[in-house]
Parts: sequence; C-alpha cells; structure tokens
Amino acid sequence: MTNVGKRYKALVGSYDRERLHLPSEGVDNVKRLASAKFDESIELAVRLGVDPRKADQIVRGTVSLPAGTGRTVRVAVFAAGEAAVAARDAGADVVGADDLVARIQSENFLDFDVAIATPDLMAQVGKLGRVLGPRGLMPNPKTGTVTMDVAKAVNEFKSGRVEYRTDRVGNVHVPIGKASFGREQLLANFRAVIDELSRAKPASSKGRYFRSATLSSTMGPGVKIDTNHMRVAEEDIAS
Repeated sequence: MTNVGKRYKALVGSYDRERLHLPSEGVDNVKRLASAKFDESIELAVRLGVDPRKADQIVRGTVSLPAGTGRTVRVAVFAAGEAAVAARDAGADVVGADDLVARIQSENFLDFDVAIATPDLMAQVGKLGRVLGPRGLMPNPKTGTVTMDVAKAVNEFKSGRVEYRTDRVGNVHVPIGKASFGREQLLANFRAVIDELSRAKPASSKGRYFRSATLSSTMGPGVKIDTNHMRVAEEDIAS
C-alpha cells in the first residue's frame, strides 16, 4: 500500500472525490488542491472508448495549447544545410545530422523533450528507434515532427504545442498548464485538448468515446470531470 502524507490526506478529505465536476469546477478545485511549495503542473487524463491494440484505433497527434504549457521545452532537430540554420534561428536547443545521431548512440544523449527531423534524415534517425521510441521521442509525420518546415515546428513546440497518444489501455495524458495559470488559461487549454481529441476520434470507435476524465496536479489528488459536459463555452472561460 502506498504511504501518503498528512498534507495529501487533508487534501483528499477536503472534497468529494467521487463527484463529477464541470470543467470550470474541476479547474477551480485542482488549483486549490495544488498546495506544494513549487509550481505544480496540471494534467488532464482522459479514458477513451478505443482499442489501442487495433492500429486504426490508436489516437495520436499534437495539439497547440493557446495559453502554452508553462514549462521550458527543449527541442532537438535532425537537419542539415539550410534547414539546420533555420532550426537554430528558430531557437532549437540542439541541431545536428549524423553527428547528433552518433552522439545519441554513443553517449545516450537525451537532454531534450521533443525531436524534429527533416524527411531526408529519417533513414539515419530510424537507427535510433530503440532509444527514442520507448521515450516517445521518435519523430513522426502524424505528429508534425517530420517536416521540412523545421522553423515552424520549433516555434510551435516552444510556444505550447504538445503531443498526445493513447497508452495500451486507451488513456491519454496531456499537460494543460501550471497551477499558477489563471482559471481562464487552464480552461482554454482544456477546451483545446477536448476539441482535438474529438476531432481525432477514429471512425471505427463504437459506443461512448469519452469514458472518464480526471484533472490533477503533480502532487495533488485527482478531480473527476463529468464527461457529459466536457465542452467549454467562451462565456465559461471569460467568467
């Protein structure tokens, strides 16, 4: 059994953990429950009605958070020539071609959060599949991380674009900001994620799509969201 501290027990006892909240109520609660001494991240976890064992039901992509993530994103770019110059000018943290591939292979260098590659270098980057794949760092056209427009991709990920993918049981975990964010910022990001997941619903998915949803902070307990009321209206964000 996991041991929890007095602070966590007090937080759990301060609200009804089984109640289903509207998104606005959930955001208010999760901000209140984020009482650690650092700026906790806020994450949305959604259980989807899909079977990830079937290739056509894997839900994967990227979503741009209008209020950003609140954290510094380290971007590595596999590119050469003009594309490499464009990546550096756009603020990429690490840029390289064969040399970057060799560095990852020999030094296990993984000091980055997102990897972007130009199509011509994917043959080289493919050699890193066993290293980057399990960590969710492998560039993929479906997530916009294999592209010739590396400058645009770098800017988007630096400003709040995040990747998402169903895990083996159909859950999607997406950060939507920090506890220090305003209510309207977290709600705007929440809506962006729900809109994107709705858009990405597989045609082969049958039955209820949004099975459950929970908001939580890094050190706080989860707050359940009513999946019958996942949509966030403009007036809710502005209120």
